[in-house]
Amino acid sequence: MQVILKEDVVNLGYKDDIVTVKDGYGRNFLIPQGKAVIASVSAKKILAENLKQRAHKLAKIKEDAEALAAKLAGVSLTIGAKTSSTGTIFGSVTNIQIAEALEKVGFSVDRKAIYIKDSVKEVGSYKALLKFHKEVSVEIPFEVVSE
Repeated sequence: MQVILKEDVVNLGYKDDIVTVKDGYGRNFLIPQGKAVIASVSAKKILAENLKQRAHKLAKIKEDAEALAAKLAGVSLTIGAKTSSTGTIFGSVTNIQIAEALEKVGFSVDRKAIYIKDSVKEVGSYKALLKFHKEVSVEIPFEVVSE
């Protein structure tokens, strides 16, 4: 089943992408949740026209994302966490703590745009991926230290 995404869906695609999904996933989750519509011939024509009209807006959004990524390229963060005597963190460091640390440095980043590959449960150095646009992303190194 082909669907047109109305919003970004993690591990599937971005807004206005035409993707192929299993019938049950499309009928039972994506379409009822309002995240997608069936990719009929008329829906594809409407999508093409809308993309043509929004091309200059999308170029501006991408340009802004590239500018923010360039500013963040040299940033490294230090995040304090309560730890045990062995260096294990009570809980874990999530994208919320990284967003707060970026806010302290002066960058306002939506926490939903921050992805951490592995769970952070020990003191050490890690990397977080910030996706601002489907073609623009930047890796931010961060270090977890004991408070």
